[in-house]
Amino acid sequence: MNLVVLQNWLDNASFAILFLTMLVYWGGAAFPNLPYLAALGTAGMAIANLCMATLLGARWIEAGYFPLSNLYESLFFLTWGITTVHLIAESSSRSRLVGVVTAPVAMAIAAFATMTLPSQMQASEPLVPALKSNWLMMHVSVMMLSYSALMVGALLAIAFLVVTRGQNIQLQGSSVGTGGYRSNGYRLHKASELISQPAPSAENNGFARFETSSNGNGNANTAVLNLVTTSEPQIASAEPLSPQRLSLAETLDNISYRIIGLGFPLLTIGIIAGGVWANEAWGSYWSWDPKETWALITWLVFAAYLHARITRGWQGRRPAILASTGFVVVWVCYLGVNLLGKGLHSYGWFF
Repeated sequence: MNLVVLQNWLDNASFAILFLTMLVYWGGAAFPNLPYLAALGTAGMAIANLCMATLLGARWIEAGYFPLSNLYESLFFLTWGITTVHLIAESSSRSRLVGVVTAPVAMAIAAFATMTLPSQMQASEPLVPALKSNWLMMHVSVMMLSYSALMVGALLAIAFLVVTRGQNIQLQGSSVGTGGYRSNGYRLHKASELISQPAPSAENNGFARFETSSNGNGNANTAVLNLVTTSEPQIASAEPLSPQRLSLAETLDNISYRIIGLGFPLLTIGIIAGGVWANEAWGSYWSWDPKETWALITWLVFAAYLHARITRGWQGRRPAILASTGFVVVWVCYLGVNLLGKGLHSYGWFF
């Protein structure tokens, strides 16, 4: 089969599958009692991932170099990375809400690459001399994978803000370091004991947890989450979350933190590799090219996020807002700088 025809079929198939997968995930969120929708969503993401991997492989064979030389190829590599990180995050969290936020973004990127880019930007072309280096695979692929992981982590942080309605709740700790593991204001005690509870704060979400201990007769430890009432008037905007929402928020906060923790080292390695390649190609490790500047800004934003979580023990709303800001910064770094046609990293521009 002609490899060009195969690529055209695969990019359209990837978009169509991602579009259907997005609808499946949204349907699963609207009708959680339909269990087969979750399996269909995961299968759709896996099939789309395989289609894009085949597309990139066919392009590699056709062009004879790693397919990351133009915007079309990098967009599909980014989408492949997002679907890969999605499958990892979904498997780790067991939450189908991951696909509700990642599937639309993956579908939109595939649609942009397939339907918006002009045909001349989609065609394979001979590499310019500066790109004829083994650093092309090392630097660009690692940077794209870091973008994928950071985007997914930031999307989960945005989902966290939506689930919690932006409330400043305090979670059972997923951060490590000083203040990382908090008691969340819960009091654990035996069912036979009567312990007076303090009035719940807004951060404690209005709930207290009670535990019954094993008494030697084979009864297992159990924990019950009970609403603590208070005579003080409640503020309407600080309405307590349901235990289901609180559990989902903890899951999203936890998996977002870990996915960003995966993407940040990849971003660091990619920036270092890019500096070495720049010195080899242009005689300077750092030239304050717009792409390099925004890569540094991206690194600083997510370094601040991880610093706040590891050393300050931040959890919940504040780091989620910081990660959401990082989502915008990643897009400016990856696509905004390139489309302006400025600097040494431009793929082309439309303005």
